[in-house]
Amino acid sequence: MSAQVLLFENPERFTVGTVGQPGERTFFIQAQNGARLVSVSLEKTQVQVLSERLLDTIREIKQSDNTFTIARLPRDDAALATPIEEEFRVGLIGLAFDAGKGLIQIDMQAVNENREAEPDFIDVDDLSSDQDILRVLITPSEADRFAKRAAVVVGAGRQPCPFCGGPLDLKGHLCPRANGYRR
Repeated sequence: MSAQVLLFENPERFTVGTVGQPGERTFFIQAQNGARLVSVSLEKTQVQVLSERLLDTIREIKQSDNTFTIARLPRDDAALATPIEEEFRVGLIGLAFDAGKGLIQIDMQAVNENREAEPDFIDVDDLSSDQDILRVLITPSEADRFAKRAAVVVGAGRQPCPFCGGPLDLKGHLCPRANGYRR
């Protein structure tokens, strides 16, 4: 069985958000065109790294083309669209820039249940995998807006402990730098 590719080229909305309380949040990325809505879940670190890589990609595009400009789009502060039904959990993420179209391609591949056979990267041109892929093609301006929202969403979690840097719960935490005393 070959992979199902869920393609969104210039979606009306491409965003990230969470469900749940800090410390127990589930992160989702959504792509939407009209009534068609796809939600995939992923780890907080995946969202953070994707945000950083998108900003790096935009910087690289600017360096290679001195006429390139980013349109400042309005902030997307809206909640995730409902119903939030997870299509799949993301395992691998791939990025590419299509200079001909001027679009950044983001491929999010479903987690491979057979861990031993999971590759280290996604070949964006090889669709022979059994894992579903959400492929989104967005402008660098959309990528910039997504990355900025992702940074806010990731940063909205639990505050770090000033001593050890670990996340603080509402009740505090057992801090290793304070010999196990609650902070």
